[in-house]
Amino acid sequence: MKVDRVLLAEPRGFCAGVEMAIKALAWMVRLFEPPVYCYHEIVHNQTVVDRFRRLGVIFVDDIADVPPGAPLMLSAHGSAPEVVEAARAAGGVVVNAVCPLVTKVHHEVKTRAGKGYTIVYVGHQGHEEATGTMAVAPQAVRLVETEADVASLGPITGPVALLAQTTLSHDEWSGITDRVRERFPDVWTPGRSDLCFATTNRQAALKAVAAGADAVVVIGSANSSNTVALTKVARAAGCPRVLRIDSPDELPDDLSGTVAVTAGASAPEGLIEAVIARLDPVHPPEVVSAVEEDEYFPPPRELRDLIRASGAGLEDDRAVSASAVLADLGPG
Repeated sequence: MKVDRVLLAEPRGFCAGVEMAIKALAWMVRLFEPPVYCYHEIVHNQTVVDRFRRLGVIFVDDIADVPPGAPLMLSAHGSAPEVVEAARAAGGVVVNAVCPLVTKVHHEVKTRAGKGYTIVYVGHQGHEEATGTMAVAPQAVRLVETEADVASLGPITGPVALLAQTTLSHDEWSGITDRVRERFPDVWTPGRSDLCFATTNRQAALKAVAAGADAVVVIGSANSSNTVALTKVARAAGCPRVLRIDSPDELPDDLSGTVAVTAGASAPEGLIEAVIARLDPVHPPEVVSAVEEDEYFPPPRELRDLIRASGAGLEDDRAVSASAVLADLGPG
């Protein structure tokens, strides 16, 4: 295959929360003999998950499947309070790699529910982040996925708050927000949007390249909400052909002209580089930058304590990328 041009959206790929979670699990692999357990997939990317599986990580969907005393990491998507409690009661080392932005939403749910609010939560049924967030105050939360769901909500007495899954697209969020405000004019919303800055930034960068491309390639897994949101953004921008792929092997052979490339927040840079190599553009890839992104989340506190106690030494974590950490672990 040889396309004419590649427009490379910037930012793309790993966000700060994913960087933190992957580096944290990599530390667990270095500090403990296998197996290390992880509650749910550490991030929603098949390449990353498969790599950790080969390094001895066992991903489980039920805390009861973790042997007592085994080292355990809780995924970046956030866990229900009873899951966190059960994990810590099992007696092993537990590191919670939840993204700080998800923690913020958990706190908002707990606070608003404690004040008697009914919470209209915009999210995807069954998504791990949504499941964990709603479990913070299940009696107070009403899940909506579409504008029609807002109209179908039963009677609500008392104050109403509007919160959201962090990985939604802005377009998904804004339409539902309008409907909620129409129905509940006094609805409470947080001072800072629940939508993940990285998700929003990747969507803005994609909009800058999608309309002028013959095709858009979105790299990321099907269970990644922010990756799926990127495909919707590309279609809404008017691109005639939008492809979501997990690996370069999934690229069709008939791509030509100008191809825009982006990646969901869980996709490693090495995968992006492999896709560009497969496209083999005639001209060097053109980076189109929409916003500069420099957010950083440090390792979870309990992991920092664990590293220091082990004597391993904690390098300048900010200066080391998750992709480099994975590579340092050797073949996986």
